[in-house]
This record gives sequence, structure tokens and C-alpha cells, in this order.
Amino acid sequence: MDVINAIILGIIQGLTEFLPVSSSGHLELGKVILGESSVPKESLLFTVVVHFATALSTIVVFRKDILELLKGIFQFAWNEESKFAAKVIISMIPAALIGILYEDQLEALFKGNILLVGCMLIITAILLYFADKAKNTNKNVSYVHAIVIGISQAIAMLPGISRSGATISTSVLLGNDKTKAARFSFLMVVPLIFGKIGKVILGGELTFESSQMIPLSAGFLAAFIAGLFACTWMINLVKKSKLTYFAIYCLVIGLIAIGYVVYQNYL
Repeated sequence: MDVINAIILGIIQGLTEFLPVSSSGHLELGKVILGESSVPKESLLFTVVVHFATALSTIVVFRKDILELLKGIFQFAWNEESKFAAKVIISMIPAALIGILYEDQLEALFKGNILLVGCMLIITAILLYFADKAKNTNKNVSYVHAIVIGISQAIAMLPGISRSGATISTSVLLGNDKTKAARFSFLMVVPLIFGKIGKVILGGELTFESSQMIPLSAGFLAAFIAGLFACTWMINLVKKSKLTYFAIYCLVIGLIAIGYVVYQNYL
């Protein structure tokens, strides 16, 4: 992977991790468009690096919230912060189970399966459209809602289903406050990302060569900076009910992806 491609893919990851358009789907599309043909282990390393970058950008944007949560938790009292942390943990369970039980099957889907990406982007578009039409409330995420949102996060492990789009849309459709839904969505994924990174590193699944250092560093910085921008922007977009624009975008890109596959099959 050269530096330019790494920067482009890093920007794609940074933007699409938070914007409801599927980071995994766009990374797969980006690799096809750029002709990126890294072997699976190299591709996995790059994916881990850019996901780590976006996790850090989430921590930076929500640093005050995270500090408040940590303070509340270490008071060892059943306060609002502890309750919120418990909901985040509950929401992680479905994705963690799917990731552990079906890891090989999931990895097999991330090999340029453009038809699947296109179909899942259309599903994302439908979710975003209906979520945007929902009325805003002051309702907080409940424990039951945390489980349902967690299930939507597990489904979003498919390339083309936007994680932020699926979790925010599910939360909003359940009647939760839009801003709180976005906050919960972004915070609930951070432990999972670090858990996945730790598992990959400890499992010895990654291969690294010194020649990869510069492209990986470039991709990391690009993803981190783009993530800072996209995370902040997305919170405002959800609050102002602007998700329909992303629904249209996902629909168009999904149809283009499907059209591309059909065209290639008939060449």
C-alpha cells in the first residue's frame, strides 16, 4: 500500500466511521477503486490502525463525558454515571458475541464483496430515512434499549451497514433523544474497538514489515483528523435532523455498487 492510497483510505475511514454511510463498506469500495490488492493480513493491519485512530478521535471529542463517567464509576456508587456505563457494557454484548463466534465468517465478507456492500448500503439508507422522520424527545436510553441498540451494532458488522447509522437510527426510532442517541452510539463502540485491537495483537494475527510504517502512519493521521471533524459534525447533523441527505447518498452509492457488479459480470 502506498502513502497516497493510505491517506485516502484513512480519510474515508475517519469520515465514514462517524457519518452514517458505513466505514467498512466504503473501505471495501475504496480498495476496489484504488486497486488496492494487499493480502488479507496486511489489509487487516491497516484496518486495525485506522480504527484505532477513529477510536482516539472519539475519546478526544468526548473527553469530558468520559472523564465524568470514570469519576462516577470510581465513586463505587450506583449513580447516573455508573448506570450509563452499565448500559454501554450491555450494548457491547451482542457485537462481542458475534465477533467471537463468527469471526472467520465475518472476515470472509471483507474481501471485495461489492454486491453485499451495495445491498447493505440500501438498507442503511432506509434506516436513516425513517429515523430522520422520527420526532425528537428528551428520553434517555434504557437498559432494554441498550440491548436492542447493541443488536443493531452487531448487525452493522456487515460491510455496508453503517454502525453509527444503525445504532443512532435504532435509538431514535425507539424514541430516544437524538443528541443522546448520537452520544451513546459513539461511546459504545470505543471499548469494542480497543477490545478487537487487543485480541488481534495478542492473537498474533498481524504481520508487519518496516516498509509499512510510513503508509500506516499516514493512514492513522488521516483517519484521526478526519474523525475529529466527522464526529463533531455528525452530532450537529443528528440534532438538526439532516440524516435524509445521507439516506439519499447511501441509496445512490449502493445502487452504483450493485450496478458495477452487474456490469462486471456481463463484460
